[in-house]
Amino acid sequence: MFGYFRRRRRRALRAAPVPAAWSAILGRNAPFVARLSDDARGKLHGDMQVLLAEKHFIAAGGMTIDEEVRVTIAAAAARLVLNLDVDRYDAVTELVVYPGAYQHPDRDGAVLGEAHGRVGVVVLAWDAVRRGLRDDRDGLDTATHEFAHVLDARDGLFDGTPELHAREDYLPWATVMQARFSQLRRGDRALRKALRDYGATNEAEFFAVVSEVYFERPALLRTRAPDLYAVLRRFYGAPP
Repeated sequence: MFGYFRRRRRRALRAAPVPAAWSAILGRNAPFVARLSDDARGKLHGDMQVLLAEKHFIAAGGMTIDEEVRVTIAAAAARLVLNLDVDRYDAVTELVVYPGAYQHPDRDGAVLGEAHGRVGVVVLAWDAVRRGLRDDRDGLDTATHEFAHVLDARDGLFDGTPELHAREDYLPWATVMQARFSQLRRGDRALRKALRDYGATNEAEFFAVVSEVYFERPALLRTRAPDLYAVLRRFYGAPP
């Protein structure tokens, strides 16, 4: 019964008119939206309506949450699920936003974002989100990185393997991901031209870093690691 009412509510949200203010915000902060087909843009807008209605934004460190912050972050999240269902974010309940890099009690140095899959919280530094989305060809995107962690953790594990579409997808995924992860850890010079070293931290960070490059520099990834590009395309669909 709950699922029926949720689907009904979401259909209504998707059918709602897109607010006029979105055009300027997305044009300024999310240039990838302008390159989408009409159908893809409609899917993105619909998912954004759902996310904005269902997720609670929390200001931290003196941040002010306004429409620009909400719309920009929702667009970043929706891009990853353009060819997936937005219910992959159902575990997320709160989006905590700092104005910039912040200190974490369990980490050294400044932090730009983190995802806590089991408690439903994603934390983001607003200036890093905006910078990453505005320059959408550099392969660096804090929001994409953290929302990739959310997709990864939907099965309860931060292990670099999200819920794939079919059972037969898991073997090629594991084979390619492990081989390329090991290659990056060895410091392979060719692969490092596409992926930054932080991806060698562990399998979860590897998936998040590869996701950044897949959405921002897909041609480079396809050239440098065609097998890696292929398994990500199978999961995410064609990069927008």
